[in-house]
Amino acid sequence: MAVGTAAAVVLAGCASKSSSSSSPSSSAATSGGAAVAAPSGGAATGKTLTISTDLPLQGTSAGQSADTNKMIQLYLDQIGNKAGNYSIKLKTYDDSTAAKGAWDDAACAKNATDHVANADEVAVMGTFNSGCAKIEVPVLNQDTTGPLLMVSNANTNPGLTKTWDTGEPAKYYPTGKRNYARVVTTDDYQGNAAASFAASDLKVKKCFVLNDNQTYGLGVAKAFSTAAAKAGITIVGSESWDAKQPSYTALFQQAKSKGADCVYLGGIYDNNGGQLIKDKVAVLGDNTAVKLMAPDGFTGYKDLLALSQSAGMYLTFAGLTTDQLVSGGGPAAKLITAFKTKYGADPNGSYPLYGVAAVQVILAAIAKSDGTRKGVTDAVFSGSGITIPKAESVTGKDIVIDPKAGDTSAKDITVELVKGGKETFLKAQAVN
Repeated sequence: MAVGTAAAVVLAGCASKSSSSSSPSSSAATSGGAAVAAPSGGAATGKTLTISTDLPLQGTSAGQSADTNKMIQLYLDQIGNKAGNYSIKLKTYDDSTAAKGAWDDAACAKNATDHVANADEVAVMGTFNSGCAKIEVPVLNQDTTGPLLMVSNANTNPGLTKTWDTGEPAKYYPTGKRNYARVVTTDDYQGNAAASFAASDLKVKKCFVLNDNQTYGLGVAKAFSTAAAKAGITIVGSESWDAKQPSYTALFQQAKSKGADCVYLGGIYDNNGGQLIKDKVAVLGDNTAVKLMAPDGFTGYKDLLALSQSAGMYLTFAGLTTDQLVSGGGPAAKLITAFKTKYGADPNGSYPLYGVAAVQVILAAIAKSDGTRKGVTDAVFSGSGITIPKAESVTGKDIVIDPKAGDTSAKDITVELVKGGKETFLKAQAVN
């Protein structure tokens, strides 16, 4: 996927380093958006504060990430680059490498250190990948002037905020204080919804489950498998795929030999998902017979939609589609119109709008704060926390962040069908 660029985004060519850039803030103030409350502190009132994004700007996620940065800057421009009485500047970071073509452990670790070192930064919007967040959050948590707040538009691994794997979530918060929140729901709900859809709507009986052996993929595959078994689906195999492998026909031969009528891909498209989809169809036939399902790690990729073999594939998304988000008018519709006017196309997927939702939480926290990192984080994780009212929220509903855990009140799961080279809305799936 080609890397889009905005005035606020500069991508470094060196694969071994993370990149960052800043965009100028406007001095104009407006009353729109989430930045409406007056700051509670006085000493820092009126100063310029930096918020950052931390996303994979190289590889197949590049287009979606670049669009997220563009959308956030458009939103900041619409509200005058203000949060309460503070002026806001945007700084972008790249947590991927060209060599890997996806997020990278070392890049995430470096970004975390850089976030802490940049004294003007008061919050981070990101990360896109849960595994990257698990590297960065503990570093931001131990910032002596914070903790430094992170709010994600896309992380769905449950362990970041609640009991999941051993030691989670406590090991991400060594100070004992929370500093991480998100505006999408988690994979325990996504897995449950996908399994319910597979059993009730697709009527499948035997599923072969694959994961990419990364934090997100393992988590969502586990959630799907657990829920599928409870729904009466037999898991006939559970294997990992290696992103560096040139062929996966042997894996799908296993699925065929076990009579699978469903394949679930737990992971991200960046990890050679295109080849995986091609080989599934080559061995098991098109997706009308042996159903192919994948989670939100496969959504928002133009490369996937360009594959003829992706037709008939079912995708779940921990949120609402762009069409759903703009259907009621309001802030989301205004942003999409502005985006299309400026860039001549729709954004890649729904995550750019959810990036703005995460920024709305950050701006509301800044507006309530004294302008310090600690003050911004405390605004989210003390008292009643943060609520973005429906009229201002780009999600078209209240965004309520739990001040104890950092999770959102929204439990939206969407099922999509790949049809005609597009992700088409199929249904909103209820979750338990």
